[in-house]
Amino acid sequence: MSTHTHEKHDEHHDHNHGGIFGEKTELYFAILSGVFFFIGLILEKFTNLSGIKLLVSFMIAFFFGGYYTTIEAIGKIKKREFEIDFLMLVAALGAAYIEKWEEGALLLFLFSLGHALENYAMSKAKKSIEALGELTPKTALVKENNSTKEVSVEALKINDVIVVQPNTKIAADGVIIKGKTSINQASITGESMPVDKEEIGELNKIPDFKDIEEKNKVYTGTINGNNVIEVKVLRLHKDSTISRLIKMVSEADTQKSPTQLATKKFEKWFVPFVIILVFTLCFAHLVINETVNESLYRAITVLVAASPCALAISTPSAVLSGIARAANKGVLIKGGRALEDLGSLTTIAFDKTGTLTEGKPRLTNAIPLNGFEKNEFLRIVLAVETLSNHPLAKAITKDIQSTYAVASLGNASNIKAIQGKGISADYMENMVFIGNEALMDSQSILISETVKQQMNVLLQEGQTTMLVAYKQNLIGLLSVMDVPRKHAKETLSKLKDIGIQKMIMLTGDHQNVGNSIAKQIGLTEAKGNLLPEDKVTAIQQLKKANTKIAMVGDGVNDAPAMAHSTVGIAMGAAGSDVALETADVALLSDKIENLPFVIGLSRKSKSIIKQNLWISLGVVALLIPATLFGFASIGPAVIMHEGSTLLVVLNALRLLRYNEN
Repeated sequence: MSTHTHEKHDEHHDHNHGGIFGEKTELYFAILSGVFFFIGLILEKFTNLSGIKLLVSFMIAFFFGGYYTTIEAIGKIKKREFEIDFLMLVAALGAAYIEKWEEGALLLFLFSLGHALENYAMSKAKKSIEALGELTPKTALVKENNSTKEVSVEALKINDVIVVQPNTKIAADGVIIKGKTSINQASITGESMPVDKEEIGELNKIPDFKDIEEKNKVYTGTINGNNVIEVKVLRLHKDSTISRLIKMVSEADTQKSPTQLATKKFEKWFVPFVIILVFTLCFAHLVINETVNESLYRAITVLVAASPCALAISTPSAVLSGIARAANKGVLIKGGRALEDLGSLTTIAFDKTGTLTEGKPRLTNAIPLNGFEKNEFLRIVLAVETLSNHPLAKAITKDIQSTYAVASLGNASNIKAIQGKGISADYMENMVFIGNEALMDSQSILISETVKQQMNVLLQEGQTTMLVAYKQNLIGLLSVMDVPRKHAKETLSKLKDIGIQKMIMLTGDHQNVGNSIAKQIGLTEAKGNLLPEDKVTAIQQLKKANTKIAMVGDGVNDAPAMAHSTVGIAMGAAGSDVALETADVALLSDKIENLPFVIGLSRKSKSIIKQNLWISLGVVALLIPATLFGFASIGPAVIMHEGSTLLVVLNALRLLRYNEN
């Protein structure tokens, strides 16, 4: 990978050439250039050597300092491009031509040293991305009959069964078919705590990888806990989540931000201006009282001062560092545009189900009526609902057992579904009915006005209510609801604190449901009863009013709305092909609380980009008049030029250590 100006498609330099000393060859060549430059100075000051004997040391400094600069310049000239390496080489050769060998050697020494140090510094950002590739183990243990065989991960096939030993990396995306464990998924999702995993129930009906519950699926490169598990391979190595992430993150820095585009446009006009200015200065002796050599020296010095090296790398270095930091935190940002746009947001629209809420119903109320004993009421409900496969029944069963610690006596039988009304079952030789008012009316079970008022209050809050009758008497009221995520309210509060002015829910659920959730977690507004195309319309309207808007969803049914927003943000995208492909930003874990971090990182990136632009343009603005009017020679100009380049890179690398306050 390139490590100098970090744009692919040959738009900038790549000084990571390698050589006889490996990847540090350019640094060693720069040091040798410096050594021979200082030897030349010493010989010049303290010996009587003259002519070619004195110049040998400077010539050797020229060779080592100009070696990679020449390679770059020739490569660009072949493509009819003239960039910074070419300008520096011309300046050095010009200095030699006017017999300023020591200044030409100093120029190439500092230029090559600056680039080598810049290369070293920027490789830290690249290595944060490249480290993803090292997460995948090289081999896997494939189960064959009662034995295992070690094979390369590239040789794994769909439906192979691999055995994963304790504390080892998982070699493929797949589903656990045997065993329970805890898995460290930090490499994929950024989660700091291990996640409990268990084998899937029905081995004969394994769904597509994207449809498998998180508790049953595993990802390549994650680390198994203390138990042996068996995993059925569902994705080939090249299609694994980690492989796609490596590809997307490594390509992300090629997508230019608005600032990069503006900078590139500025360079397009600035570089020809510099060349014309320098060419003109070469003939200054025709109009002012100075020698030819003095005019050439001034022109060369201005050429060094005006070369926009720091400007060229100021934005790409920050974009790369920001993307690398986000990837380390389990967030995929697809390019500089998305990174910058995130920091400009003042409005965020959210999908409800699975984004702001848990995405599954929870038992919110279990109220005994008419003096019926609560534990007995819960035991009856549990016994009946345990027999049902309906999602609401499963939610009620789970929550009664976990929240109320009630155990089923298993005395229910003969369960029947009553279309559009509810269910009935036998319990202790008596009928139990669980369902809506219509079911109770059909069985001539009396519902008091007080109970109807209770139900109406719950309905206004967006809850789904069910009545429970036993022995022809109403014994209780149940309500279920898709409840807010644990950290949703805290996250929205943080977003508000960092300047997000509007937070709007777009949901297909009833308006009452949206209003209830909005009130609980602190949303600005909720829009209910929306079809996917209605969400697109809502996004377009919000964009007209607020300019930049993000849409946060699951990346599947919200994909159209994401596509029309300024920034599409997908939640829980690690297992979703659609989310990874359609979103501009993908939160790989299912954690909404990562949103403030991402927006904060974007704002910090924008701030650093702005700082870098001021540094780079400020130095150029200072050096051009200083060299033009003879206040600065090549030495100080080169030091400030290379110093500013290194400074903007080091400033950008601060993003690698960014943490939310």
